[in-house]
Amino acid sequence: MPVPATPPTEAPLLEVFSSIQGEGLLVGCRQIFLRFAQCNLSCRYCDTPFAPTSECRIEDAPGSGVFRSLANPVSLETLAAILDHWHREAPRMHHSLSLTGGEPLLQAEILGEWLPALREILPIYLETNGTLVEPLEELLPHLDWISMDIKLASVSGRKTPWAAHREFLALAKRKSCYVKAVVGEDTPVAEVVRAARLVQDVAPEVTLVLQPLTLEGQVGIAARTLLDLQRQASAVHANLRIIPQTHRFVGLI
Repeated sequence: MPVPATPPTEAPLLEVFSSIQGEGLLVGCRQIFLRFAQCNLSCRYCDTPFAPTSECRIEDAPGSGVFRSLANPVSLETLAAILDHWHREAPRMHHSLSLTGGEPLLQAEILGEWLPALREILPIYLETNGTLVEPLEELLPHLDWISMDIKLASVSGRKTPWAAHREFLALAKRKSCYVKAVVGEDTPVAEVVRAARLVQDVAPEVTLVLQPLTLEGQVGIAARTLLDLQRQASAVHANLRIIPQTHRFVGLI
């Protein structure tokens, strides 16, 4: 008789730290960030290394900026003990636990084991590129917030996966959700309007955030261009905001 498969309880993490959420609708909220290795995309503007490493950086104390190393992969037992200690020391400080990357949904099998325990400590906030539909469906019961990207070709350097984004949003809208699209000086109006139309068609109650591209620590798109993109996209989907990467401007990770 075959031996049943043992679910994995360890994951390749890159960083564990406490900071403010610098993007989207929860901007300014304090979160604990779990940065996972690996991504299924390689966007031109990506500013985050996501290759697996032999060690994970973890803060000694929330927000201290002082890091120590843990050997990868990191076990749920080790991680949960650290996060529970942080939460007990400051029980009202953190809004949620942010799963970021890379692309966290590549770790869906592990997260299926982890999230019930981690959600007992803090609500779960998923940051995702919005392309992996089946893993999202598996994990949806364990999620509280979803920050979903629409990867526009003009800034990502890749063909926009419109069909995958549409299917993904149809599931993500069941949770507290917003959609984010990074835009640059060369982003065509038609591309942003198409993103707005997708959100309006699939989830009209969901906010679309236009996030100006950050280049060398500065907003890499003219204010007039941003306002014009917002004007034309809002004619299709009025629930639309412009929010830059605010953590960059205050020197936080």
